[in-house]
Amino acid sequence: MAAYLLKRLLLIIPTMLGIMLISFAIIQFAPGGPVERVIAQLTGTDTGATSRIGGGGSDGLTSGGRSMSGQSGSDAAASRYRGAQGLDPEFIKQLEKQFGFDKPAHERFLLMMKNYLVFDFGKSYFRDVSVIQLIKEKLPVSISLGVWMMLITYLIAVPLGIRKAVRDGEQFDTWTSGVLVIGYAIPGFLFAVLLLVLFAGGSFFQWFPSRGLTSENWNQLSLLGKVTDYFWHLTLPLLALALSAFTTTAFLTKNSFLDEIRKQYVMTARAKGLTERHVLYGHVFRNAMLLIIAGFPGAFISAFFSGALLIETIFSLDGLGLLSFESIINRDYPVVFATLYIFALMGLLVNLLSDFIYTLVDPRIDFETREV
Repeated sequence: MAAYLLKRLLLIIPTMLGIMLISFAIIQFAPGGPVERVIAQLTGTDTGATSRIGGGGSDGLTSGGRSMSGQSGSDAAASRYRGAQGLDPEFIKQLEKQFGFDKPAHERFLLMMKNYLVFDFGKSYFRDVSVIQLIKEKLPVSISLGVWMMLITYLIAVPLGIRKAVRDGEQFDTWTSGVLVIGYAIPGFLFAVLLLVLFAGGSFFQWFPSRGLTSENWNQLSLLGKVTDYFWHLTLPLLALALSAFTTTAFLTKNSFLDEIRKQYVMTARAKGLTERHVLYGHVFRNAMLLIIAGFPGAFISAFFSGALLIETIFSLDGLGLLSFESIINRDYPVVFATLYIFALMGLLVNLLSDFIYTLVDPRIDFETREV
């Protein structure tokens, strides 16, 4: 197992390099850029972040490469950017130097990867704060949503799935399946809006707060009051987030247990006189849970870093999902690449952890005997 883990760790290096290289190359052809955003702000044409999506114009990242025929270097520098006509070409060059676009693309990429090896992500283009500090400020929201969503999903959905497998075809299995299917069909953001309308003062009850992770007087509360206030704010966002994940995990658990229950070794165990509980948790559980563990890395990454954008927006939760989206729209490339690097690295490490957990659950699994 040690040799396999070492191989997987070494493979992380080229995998991360490929992810960052492809993403960096795609960005070179994306319309707009930080230089164009500054120009738009100076000329009064910056009408909002979302207005730049799909907009025309050349990419600010292509600076330092092309020059238009029949123009001087300074005029070409200005003409590369939409709306730059009339601005001092020297000012445009200073903007390029400020954002690092005075260097060729390959030099910028190599410098970025060199800094990323020591987790130096630089500063945000437009927030005047280091990327690491920015991520630290948003991390509590994502951790809160991710950790508690995972706990709710696995601590409730897994036992429910086992119960459904044991009582397969009975009334309990039928009506719970109906509820789960309906829950899965409802989009999370739509369910979030429904919760706000019903329970957060929209039109009916004012039982829960509609925004934020804590109340304004949180620092003045006692320890018990802080804990209560924290979970009071988390209730509605967690319900909206866990809806589809809860359904998927419950059905996956049920199907995994049904497959194992119908195998020959289960019939043999029952024939030996073992109790149903011993058969279920002493023999079936370990084999059936392998599929659940296989889905854990994806569920982990999803819980922390994806699918929370609309939920964060609806409940005014300033987390990593909203930060990543706004950074992409605003062309804040240091934040974009830093979050991509961190998310991708965590995903690869969690997948490696999943393989290790496999061997703990079932020691018969030997990854060293297969090709990596």
